[in-house]
Amino acid sequence: MTALPTTENAAAAELEHLAGEIARHNRLYHTNDSPEISDADYDALVRRNNALEAAFPHLVRADSPSRQVGAAPAGHLAKVNHARPMTSLDNAFSDEEVEEFVARVRRFLRLGDSEEVALTAEPKIDGLSCSLRYEQRRLVQALTRGDGTTGEDVTANVRTIADIPARLPDDAPDIFEVRGEVYMAKADFAALNQRLADEAVESGKEARQFANPRNAAAGSLRQKDAVVTAQRPLRFLAHGWGEVSALPGTTQSDVVATIRRWGFPVADDFVSVATAAEALAQYNAIEGKRADLPFDIDGVVYKVDRLDWQERLGFVARAPRWAIAHKFPAERAQTTLNDIDIQVGRTGKLTPVAKLEPVTVGGVVVRNATLHNADEVARLGVRPGDRIIVQRAGDVIPQIVENLTVEEDRPAWHFPTHCPECGSEAVREPGEVDWRCSGGLVCPAQQVERLRHFASRHALDIEGLGITNIESFFADGLIGTPADIFRLTEEQLLARERWAAVSARNLIAAIDAKRQPPLDRFLFALGIRHIGEVTARDLARRWRSWAAFRAMVQTGIEKRDNMLQAIGESDDKLLARTAKELAAIVDTKQVGPEVALALIDFFAEERNDSAVADLLGQLTPADVVHETRASEVSGKTVVFTGTLETMSRDEAKAQAEALGAKVSGSVSTKTDLVVAGSGAGSKGKKAAELGIRVVDEAGWQAIVAAAG
Repeated sequence: MTALPTTENAAAAELEHLAGEIARHNRLYHTNDSPEISDADYDALVRRNNALEAAFPHLVRADSPSRQVGAAPAGHLAKVNHARPMTSLDNAFSDEEVEEFVARVRRFLRLGDSEEVALTAEPKIDGLSCSLRYEQRRLVQALTRGDGTTGEDVTANVRTIADIPARLPDDAPDIFEVRGEVYMAKADFAALNQRLADEAVESGKEARQFANPRNAAAGSLRQKDAVVTAQRPLRFLAHGWGEVSALPGTTQSDVVATIRRWGFPVADDFVSVATAAEALAQYNAIEGKRADLPFDIDGVVYKVDRLDWQERLGFVARAPRWAIAHKFPAERAQTTLNDIDIQVGRTGKLTPVAKLEPVTVGGVVVRNATLHNADEVARLGVRPGDRIIVQRAGDVIPQIVENLTVEEDRPAWHFPTHCPECGSEAVREPGEVDWRCSGGLVCPAQQVERLRHFASRHALDIEGLGITNIESFFADGLIGTPADIFRLTEEQLLARERWAAVSARNLIAAIDAKRQPPLDRFLFALGIRHIGEVTARDLARRWRSWAAFRAMVQTGIEKRDNMLQAIGESDDKLLARTAKELAAIVDTKQVGPEVALALIDFFAEERNDSAVADLLGQLTPADVVHETRASEVSGKTVVFTGTLETMSRDEAKAQAEALGAKVSGSVSTKTDLVVAGSGAGSKGKKAAELGIRVVDEAGWQAIVAAAG
């Protein structure tokens, strides 16, 4: 793992980036059934986020991935709240982590060394989580997991799955939610893809085939028409329960046995074990016959068997303390690396992708594999023509783990210095492994995302210009850069399908209303890496006008170019020294070296600079005018905590800034005043310990009123 950042600003920026990236991958996997990265890469992002939060606990975000489960449900199915949340599981990747899990259970429950912690162990099937609600022993509702709180109503579709009983026996409780996985067996998946291919040949259309059984199951269960679902070979495997009016047992194994007796399929390898050693033995046994199982699995799930202990252990964040998933290592195969392509992501990241001689790994034909980044390519020393080992673990894009070719008579493969999509310079921040395209405003791979950001609520806030319209306008060549938005005309819109005079007039009016945006919103809208709303506001306040800001940037560009021509130092040392000197030129509080380097790199790219110049021909950023009133908090630092009843947090911050105060998100010895709303927790307590003045919301309003 790359070393953690040493400053709060850098940590906050990376946490913001990780929150967005992980949320996007959650949507791709859980909602769209079209993941872009491997399970291992996803797990690495989550582990990085967790490590940052452990190092900087006061920077944990409200939208932190550690607080989320899954992703929001898709749009075409009804949304229903779960009676009890459907949580996810924490992962273990080694025997030692499983043993530590059991030790944590012992410590939490204060058990003696001689007292056994019985567990259940069962295969972790790679399917789509589903909750089946029975009332008066009749199936009344079926929901997908969704984001853990709200799922999609797939009741009509679930009724077509033969494994799922329509009624429970007479001795079943009045309310019982059976939870498990909807899946597609490997043989059924292969037959379905073959049928789709045959139908495509008959119709003369391009074949649409599923990437793996999990995607096939998810896509089939989410059909609008249950008739289509009925034609798909879906199955169900039960592993737990949600809301119940009464439990038919006192242990996990007792209740699962009852669920099996009611007619639900349960994994043949579900067992109860007395110790961690027995659990690990079952893991090894299941792993040994993994390839022969009729369905895909990616690990073994352990749960504390006693339900009263489960109740005491409870949950932490998004996962139970009483369960853990022990993941399998990836499956592997040998093949030939034919070529290395560079893919440019929507945020400009350059990712090398290996083009392979097709090979079957774990029942899936693999043609592509991720090489992650330039450092990984160098570590493996791979070149087109090399013989390699590729691995996968339920992944859409697997990874290369070993290069078997040792011959030295072919040149090394070199990472490109410019973006293959737009030709802009590829840049790398000090200490980072990723190279990124610096042509954010002009790179075809990034343009749609950049345009969406430019028009979004916290940037220029152009009402009516959402992602659907942006994608449509971009696809038809109406817009490519932000400046093109301001060149749109009513006539162009009226010539399009489903555009009426009123809607066209309203959108053009909304665009025209943004021709004099505040300087901070303009800077934020440009989508410069690391320049969030707060940093953009700090830059605008420091430089006051676009002219002054641009003059500062030009000085930074000249300094950057001169320093990058230096020799005698390693790249990282040179970059770090360059970034530090650029921060001095930017001369804005809270803007550190990494942010300063990203800012200057953006404008140093001629294509970006030209796009901004083109944009300035369409709009004029408004100068910053400080209008503050003298008050008892002028020049002081204020922290707001808890729930504010009479105003939003943004309004409170605006009030404080108008009174000449600085607003901070954390309490420290530099804090002068804490405004505590209802439910104020650790910040209020820390303020009291430090002897900092604390007022309630009414006290704050009195300070505001006294300032006039």
